[in-house]
Amino acid sequence: MILTGRAGLIAALCGLPVVFSPSPAITFVVLLAILLATVALDVVLAGSPRALHVTRTGPSSARLGQPVDRMLTVTNRGRSRFRGVVRDAWAPSAHAEPRVHSVNIAPGQHVTVDTRLNPVRRGDQVGGPVTARSVGPLGLAGRQRSHRVAADIRIMPPFLSRKHLPSRLARLRELDGATPALIRGQGTEFDSLREYVVGDDIRSIDWRATARRADVVVRTWRPERDRRVVIVLDTGRTSAGRVGVDPTAAEPAGWPRLDWSMDAALLLAALASRAGDHVDFLAHDRVTRAGVVNASRTELLALLVDAMAPLQPALVESDARAMVAAVQRRVRRRALIVLLTDLNATVIDEGLMTVLGQLTAKHQVLVAAVSDPRVAALAAGRADAVEVYDAAAAEHARSARREVASRLRGRGVDVVDALPEDLAPALADHYLAMKATARL
Repeated sequence: MILTGRAGLIAALCGLPVVFSPSPAITFVVLLAILLATVALDVVLAGSPRALHVTRTGPSSARLGQPVDRMLTVTNRGRSRFRGVVRDAWAPSAHAEPRVHSVNIAPGQHVTVDTRLNPVRRGDQVGGPVTARSVGPLGLAGRQRSHRVAADIRIMPPFLSRKHLPSRLARLRELDGATPALIRGQGTEFDSLREYVVGDDIRSIDWRATARRADVVVRTWRPERDRRVVIVLDTGRTSAGRVGVDPTAAEPAGWPRLDWSMDAALLLAALASRAGDHVDFLAHDRVTRAGVVNASRTELLALLVDAMAPLQPALVESDARAMVAAVQRRVRRRALIVLLTDLNATVIDEGLMTVLGQLTAKHQVLVAAVSDPRVAALAAGRADAVEVYDAAAAEHARSARREVASRLRGRGVDVVDALPEDLAPALADHYLAMKATARL
């Protein structure tokens, strides 16, 4: 049973006769009995929320930053009319509106109301209970009951860098139409035979073909088209830091590094799959959080966004040794390993540097990291003593970051360090440059 504000108001008004009555006790008892009887009658006449059948329908997934409508169907299976409200509960991060719907349902009828969700976080949004509250004809009291209704919706990464894909695909088509690289070495495949010219490497001579012809014949080679690209997403502590701005929020507060890395990974995966490469995905900190292996080109992006959606930064130090072991278990042949992490000097020195040789001995390694634009802003400050100290600290952090990148390059690792909005296109451009120079 629930009481309305009207019942409280009437109870307060009943206090006046009690104050001025010559027999306050008797007046109080009489008025209280009348009020209780009226409230009880109103509760009896109110429609039963137990007789309602509630279902939720609508899409099961949506992209972050895009509104999505979920329909709530309420059927009155009772014998009396249901007048009242229905509250469709969702997590605060879903930003559901409206939360409360007024309904008036005759017996045997049903109504459908819409709740619009404006999610501000990735992951699985689970709907809460649906609470139905009926009010009697007098408006004094009513009945209330919560219904457990199964409902969930997966909020996918927004893939904002999709806008860069057409220009990179055009560049990829230019590379495909160019003359095959006439080189020899690891990571190339046979293209054709041609006559020997001065300057050709004698190791490229095809002696069997030469024996069948009057001229010396050499083999030409071109970059392989079916290389394997393994995208490794570091979900450890450093991925939780918020940098840049959140383009999907009304009040931009910065995306976590993990989300910027996901955006870059999606653009690279889309580009590499169009280039004919096999793309695998692994999310890891101390243990493997998600993985996509041997996906077809048509299913790759859908599987990636589904695997990325529930990922959240783990507030633990990533285990580089376990991460490398997970990669080696899944990848036997030579591949391009793209590690999306942070160029934190302490973390790199104590983690990746200790096991880097295990990867570079067999694979081509590329480290991509998101830099914080606020550091550059602090480094430019000179207005007062406080800003000068901040600038010194920021410049020290930038210097340490450049030093880590230099040491990684010295170990044969490619490094892409870019601002949040620039990471995805910069990583795609670096991949295309590696394609153009036959480094894949």
